[in-house]
Amino acid sequence: MADYDVIVVGGGISGLLSALTISRHGKSVLVLEKDSMVGGNCNSYNVDGFQVDTGVHAITHLREGPLRRLIDEYFTYSPVFMDHGDYYVRTEKGLTKLPSNIKEFVTFDILPRKDRFMLSQALTRALTQVTFGMLEGNQPVYDHLPGGLSADTYDFVDAVAYSLSGKSMKETSINRILYGGSFVRDSISEDIFEDEPQESTSYTSRITDTLSRYQLKSHFSNISRLATNKIAYAQGYPRGGLKSVLNAVLYSMPKTVQIKTGSRVKKIISEGGKVTGVATDKGVFKASTVVYSGFAKALPDLIDLPPDYKENLSHIDQTLSLTIWLGLSEKLKMFDYTGSEIWFKGGAYWAMPVSNHDPGLAPAGKQLIGFTFIIDDKKNIESEKKRAFELILRAAPGIENMIEMTHYQVTIPEKAAVTINGYFATVRPPVENLYLVGTDVDNRSMGVTRAAYSVLELLRAMKEDKKLLP
Repeated sequence: MADYDVIVVGGGISGLLSALTISRHGKSVLVLEKDSMVGGNCNSYNVDGFQVDTGVHAITHLREGPLRRLIDEYFTYSPVFMDHGDYYVRTEKGLTKLPSNIKEFVTFDILPRKDRFMLSQALTRALTQVTFGMLEGNQPVYDHLPGGLSADTYDFVDAVAYSLSGKSMKETSINRILYGGSFVRDSISEDIFEDEPQESTSYTSRITDTLSRYQLKSHFSNISRLATNKIAYAQGYPRGGLKSVLNAVLYSMPKTVQIKTGSRVKKIISEGGKVTGVATDKGVFKASTVVYSGFAKALPDLIDLPPDYKENLSHIDQTLSLTIWLGLSEKLKMFDYTGSEIWFKGGAYWAMPVSNHDPGLAPAGKQLIGFTFIIDDKKNIESEKKRAFELILRAAPGIENMIEMTHYQVTIPEKAAVTINGYFATVRPPVENLYLVGTDVDNRSMGVTRAAYSVLELLRAMKEDKKLLP
């Protein structure tokens, strides 16, 4: 007899969202987390009076996206999101807004005029091709760039690629730039909470369905974004920091969910090709369904899998990030904005003065800024920290005189990087009663939003498999 209806392996945000949503469908759920606390990268903590997040975060697709759908359908308590603001690049002269559309590219005088014109042409061509299905998804950004661009322009495009995929423009697909730049909007599963739609019978309905099927409206909408697009569309930062998202999930959790921390899963148990439970360092727990939210790349360590599937999982690509949190003794004019900056000539980073969104994250009159870098995991971590800090000093001269708190974090920001040759697992692995969820199962968007996409796909799969009530 099963101890629980569902066991969720891993208490990061993907696992917790899975537990919350599944339990709302009347299931008893056990969450097993190996660490002493849940939340994973979706968390915040105090350092010398400053509240830092685990990495720099902005939550995307908040107007109609996957997290919004989960909040509306399943949360009892909802986080409050502050408008993210704009994205910027920094030069010796200060900040310049990152261009979102053709008009802004034309006036983006950080780059040479000739380069701006050629980039605009390349963007228009790529968007037209992807809109009408003429562009393969694995073509690198670098291959779409015209020849003869300046070193600064290549450096700028590289920074945009790093911000959206964690990899260079030679490893990032042009599709990732178009979707991440909001020129093409990600879709979400529309049938998660609804019964199967009835087939239309009227002539008008059939015509409407046909047009919808061919997505003509979507095509024209994509092209129109060349003139109207906004990169920061429907993005926000949670008031109270990232832990407010985690707390909203935990406070919304029904009593039918039990969470055990300090419980490392050593084996996912299967009998006759069907998962029946898990073994931990504290005992065996049985369930009719297991949801695995850990690193898919590590799944072969827990359960026997077909060789070809194990080979696919080995091709999951990842990046390593370094976040440097600086607590400043006073608010600096150079960081007097809400939003993020992604580039200073000679280096890519993602900087966000989070205390401008919520002053409560820093002591009164002080400022908290996070700088995230993609680092080389083959190089010495201390040398990478030094290189990153030197870039901060070049980008913000004089900041060293205001620093009263410095805190370093080295993390894998997402379980899979969206690269041209990287693999993403699917929600259904080749083992019955086992499901996968997390940022290595869905490649849409980033961070918490991508985790929410994967949870929607999990719910759809479990509903199709008759494991969830409508």
